[in-house]
Amino acid sequence: MAKRITVKVPVRIDLAGGWTDVPRYCSTHQGEVVNVAINHYVTAECSIDDERKVNVTYQTQLPTGCGLGTSGAMNVALVSAICDVNEAPESVAEKAYQIEAILGNTGGRQDQWASAFGGVQHLTFDGESVRRAPLVPSPAFRTWLEKHLLLFDTGLPHVSGELHQAVWARYDHDDEQTTEGLLHLHAAAQKMHESVQNENREGFATAWRMVMKGVDLLDLDLHGPFRTSLEPLEHQGHVVAWKAMGAGGGGVVGVLQSGKGDARQSITDALTNAGWTPVTWAIEDNGIQRRESFNHE
Repeated sequence: MAKRITVKVPVRIDLAGGWTDVPRYCSTHQGEVVNVAINHYVTAECSIDDERKVNVTYQTQLPTGCGLGTSGAMNVALVSAICDVNEAPESVAEKAYQIEAILGNTGGRQDQWASAFGGVQHLTFDGESVRRAPLVPSPAFRTWLEKHLLLFDTGLPHVSGELHQAVWARYDHDDEQTTEGLLHLHAAAQKMHESVQNENREGFATAWRMVMKGVDLLDLDLHGPFRTSLEPLEHQGHVVAWKAMGAGGGGVVGVLQSGKGDARQSITDALTNAGWTPVTWAIEDNGIQRRESFNHE
């Protein structure tokens, strides 16, 4: 009997703590991340014909290199499509991570856990272990977040090469500024966790400003492509804080708008004129969404 398995998983927004989930860091320090799964997806399909021949395909709504954890989501979708239906989400996430590790990706585990579980979550990383605590903000806070956090695709692929490697090379050589930057990002994740739990909007903005400082301590070039367009909007009071959604240097950037009445339109006009593309989004509460169908002919 021919069978088709279709799996859909979300990508994510990294609110705070990215970089600290990387094993180079969390093998000696606790890493911490707060992230949000969003309604943009990777879909994988595994078909098994009557002769038990297997064909696996997948597709993305957003390109790889956009900084939203697309590559991690692709592997979560793939693993889920070929695994047993009862495979636990954390097992799928870990297998997806290990595939990337074998292929030489030295990144962290937050992307796979976001795709596997969905929703808003607080993740802590100790060595190879991941602890997960879901966060459930009220409808009012969800609406505020979806309205005030704007996403824009800069069209530039995010950094996953030389700049990224240079940061970790400095960390391996005990560079004081790099270590301070990572500790600052960890503190930002703690502040973000507290702020989302307490639905503290100003605390959320403070956590993002902490992220901005931490990233600048790692390397000014990580946020370099965004400054020319975003700093004038900060000075005009339209933008409260902003950050790269991935490693930086390009990809999707998140912009936290102020409460000024014309802030959203002013930001959108300025950034579309700069060649950036708005990315509409909402929180996706579901992680792995798996469906099986059979051909009885």
